[in-house]
Amino acid sequence: MDISGGIKASLAGRYASALFDLASEAGSVSAVESDLENLHKALSESDELTNLITNPQVSRDQAAGAIASVGKKLKTSELTQNFLGVLAGNRRLGDLPGMIRAFGTIAAAQRGEVTANVTSAHELSKTQLSTLKDKLTAREGRTVKLSADVDPDLLGGLVVTIGSKRIDGSIRTRLNSLAQAMKG
Repeated sequence: MDISGGIKASLAGRYASALFDLASEAGSVSAVESDLENLHKALSESDELTNLITNPQVSRDQAAGAIASVGKKLKTSELTQNFLGVLAGNRRLGDLPGMIRAFGTIAAAQRGEVTANVTSAHELSKTQLSTLKDKLTAREGRTVKLSADVDPDLLGGLVVTIGSKRIDGSIRTRLNSLAQAMKG
């Protein structure tokens, strides 16, 4: 499998790559990916959890105990629990969000998928997301996994980001371009 050098070069990428290798050997890539998605969701919903993993005043033992409790509550696999314990022991829990993203990128590349982040002014319907996914899959030539966000500042239209490519069809950008053109 060919993984971007940028992912492997980063600290989060090295940890994610090691976790991916272990998960592949154990045949539990999808279970670990699901665990990490649940952890990402928990981090985005809980300021206390985010503070726990980023606070340098929390000791290694306290962090390990707290993250183990979180893992048990989320019913994470043994491999994910062990990984979180290693992160706590190495004081790397603060890098967990980057590791989650890197693991997802590595797993998607292994499956021949690409992730597209779609930002719209209003929430898109399931039909709209399905149509967009089909069009992006046809354009990219491989399976596209969508991640949708809402940003009312766009006013309308979409901004689609696939890897380093960005397709900006937002009204905000069009208005800014028009304003620049009118300035001369």
